[in-house]
Amino acid sequence: MSRNRVIPGFGLSLGYATLYTSLIVFIPLAALAASGISLGAETFWAVVSHPQAVASYTLSFGASLVAALINLIFGLLVAWVLVRYTFPGKRIADALVDLPFALPTAVAGIALTALYGRNGWFGQHLESWGFKVAYAPAGIVVALTFIGLPFVIRTVQPVLEGLERELEEAAASLGANRWQTFRRVLLPALVPALLTGFALSFARAVGEYGSVVFISGNMPYRTEITPLLIYSKLEQYDYAGASALGMMMLVFSFVLLLAINGLQYWSLRRRGGG
Repeated sequence: MSRNRVIPGFGLSLGYATLYTSLIVFIPLAALAASGISLGAETFWAVVSHPQAVASYTLSFGASLVAALINLIFGLLVAWVLVRYTFPGKRIADALVDLPFALPTAVAGIALTALYGRNGWFGQHLESWGFKVAYAPAGIVVALTFIGLPFVIRTVQPVLEGLERELEEAAASLGANRWQTFRRVLLPALVPALLTGFALSFARAVGEYGSVVFISGNMPYRTEITPLLIYSKLEQYDYAGASALGMMMLVFSFVLLLAINGLQYWSLRRRGGG
């Protein structure tokens, strides 16, 4: 006797899932690859290895990596405070964490430029000390940190909420200090969530455009990230060149995310084996 299922059978479900994924992901990516390949191998390599393109790769992935590392540290700290402490305005602070999700990225870029520009609240003081943020690589890191922070917090927060306080109390009763308790009891349980949040923050930063376009200054070889270079080529109706750069971003991002996921899998296996 066959069991009744809430959703259709495997074949029909797989068909719907494959169709939806193909329309949203696979077909657009295939079109991107086809447009880039249409340049030919020699022209394709000339486009993706141009010094301006290489400089944009370095800035895009370098700034994204720095921003993701900053979010990894401070995202854990913010999540810890929201979970472990009670203070006035906690619900408001918790709601504000999601603001970068709801705020249009262009608005975020304008706001950050107003704050860190030469005449901004923060920028005028920083520039008087010789530290320039707006229209410099530091401004790109600030923008990417802003839009990526919620990914780490919202990934780590539920894991922290699920950790039993008894484990910490047991470690303390056995003579462990706070740092030892955190490093040997809490951190191993948090590592998979931290890696996931890091990967999400990094992936979000690599493809960011709206918040960066205002604060970066868009200077070739200095503050021009790859998405901005792609947009410039689209404005010049160089669709094949833009597709070639998009393919390189796709390959680089896939390799890095694969490495992060492999590290997460190794961490889970190590925890399970221990």
